[in-house]
Amino acid sequence: MPEQIRQQSRARLLPRPDGWSLGAVLIAALVLAPILSVVWIAFHPVENIWPHLLSTVLPRYLGNTLYLMAGVALLTASVGTGAAWLVAMYRFPLSRVLDYALLFPLAVPAYVGAYALADLFDYSGPVQGGLRGLMGWQSMRDYWFPEVRSREVAVLVLSAALYPYVYLLARAAFREQSGASYEVARALGTGPWGLFRRVGLPLARPAIAAGVALALMETVADFGTVEHFGVQTLTTGIFSTWLTAGNAGGAAQIASVILTLIFLLLALERLSRRNARYHRMSRGARPIVQAELRGARGWLATGLCLVPFTLGFLLPVGVMLGHGLRNPGAWVSPGLAQALANTLTVGGTAAALTVGGAIFLVYGVRMAGRGLPRLVLPLTTVGYAAPGAVLALGFLVPLAALDHRLADALEALTGHDPGLLLTGTAAALVLAYVVRFFGVAQGAVDAAFGRISPSLPMAARSLGRGPGGTLGAVYLPLMRGSVATALLVVFVDCVKELPATLLLRPFNYNTLATRVHEQASLERLGDAAPAALLVMLVGLAAVALLARANRSR
Repeated sequence: MPEQIRQQSRARLLPRPDGWSLGAVLIAALVLAPILSVVWIAFHPVENIWPHLLSTVLPRYLGNTLYLMAGVALLTASVGTGAAWLVAMYRFPLSRVLDYALLFPLAVPAYVGAYALADLFDYSGPVQGGLRGLMGWQSMRDYWFPEVRSREVAVLVLSAALYPYVYLLARAAFREQSGASYEVARALGTGPWGLFRRVGLPLARPAIAAGVALALMETVADFGTVEHFGVQTLTTGIFSTWLTAGNAGGAAQIASVILTLIFLLLALERLSRRNARYHRMSRGARPIVQAELRGARGWLATGLCLVPFTLGFLLPVGVMLGHGLRNPGAWVSPGLAQALANTLTVGGTAAALTVGGAIFLVYGVRMAGRGLPRLVLPLTTVGYAAPGAVLALGFLVPLAALDHRLADALEALTGHDPGLLLTGTAAALVLAYVVRFFGVAQGAVDAAFGRISPSLPMAARSLGRGPGGTLGAVYLPLMRGSVATALLVVFVDCVKELPATLLLRPFNYNTLATRVHEQASLERLGDAAPAALLVMLVGLAAVALLARANRSR
């Protein structure tokens, strides 16, 4: 009898030998492969420079990264939560517009905001130039102005681009709370600040923690902002150690520090809300009645909400639009057209493969029931937490070795050298995009499957439909909206991705993101502006879809 129980337990754990289960496990293995590759390279380097890193640059890289994380956590939590509280609890001038406008910075990559702010406030920029002309100052020795290219300004730029993660989740958490809780607190004499501190904030804490965790993961992954401001972080350390020093093992060791930070961050986020469970007492709970702010208090609330919107959206869009209008020739540049075509090709291909793989994986896990596929499903979201530079390192080193062996084998068989088929083309870049954003597609697809009544596929199966027929005839038609949303969101993320694109693109192969970075690095913001505006336009499409989805709830 105990032996029979052990066999039944083993049968539940191991995947069923069918195509859906096998495919789901293979997709999960592909997503996890680059991270495991980084760990392997870090522990088996050709040249171990770990002691050298510890004694020289690693403390600086880690210190700057932790400084940015602390600053971004503080600012995004404060700004995102405060803005969400104002728009959820009060009516004031422009509150309906700001309710959705505060999401717009999601469309602006942080590196575009960095280029715009540096162009506007740097020594040669219009602000300092105007001050010198107005006051008669001759050089920077005649006056003091905050240093633009610094850690503090990097924190400000990153926070302005990333606070919408906290704002979006906190706003939803505040609006889902019952108005009765606030009515009871007011009846007991609690004022506005007490309502926020004692009622609203504790109930929204899990959502705020999740939003801050997302912002911090993006902070660790950022390259364009910190590189432009001259802040040496762990991510820039991967670039310098790998590309400048030519040491892939050392870069992998730095990448392992980043992965450790990410996993600690995820663990802390989960622990922070481990015992936090909040439930609505009934489906018919009273909604929150917004209080009206009049006069100076209302305009103060408007001003407070306009500050992050201006820094995160109006400033970068205004600067780039000004450059774009002053340089009309940049819009017809052949380099821009090619970068746009490359972006559409790799982004569209990666989005289709990512969403298609997510559908196959989630459906395969549902078909398999209990077993190994269900155990590996949560692990496939790790790719989204890993920075693009880490994934690029995990992909490029093993793919380069495979590429050379494949080319040698084909040359031996055919007598013709085919070149590098993976790393010499955009294939490696597409694979990195798929792994990087697989968690986004999987979450959207899994939620879409969960909204379909089990009776519908059961009816299809009883009428003779197989698993594939049920997927095509029942699930996919009902999931069209969610699948289209997932495709758009993944495509937008691919368009904005910079570190992985810089490391994995073939020679002389530009996307919109890399074109913006290259031209801005050469201080040619007029040539970078059209590509930056196109990136932000694509991002706005996703933000508009997100706002529409939130409006319909």
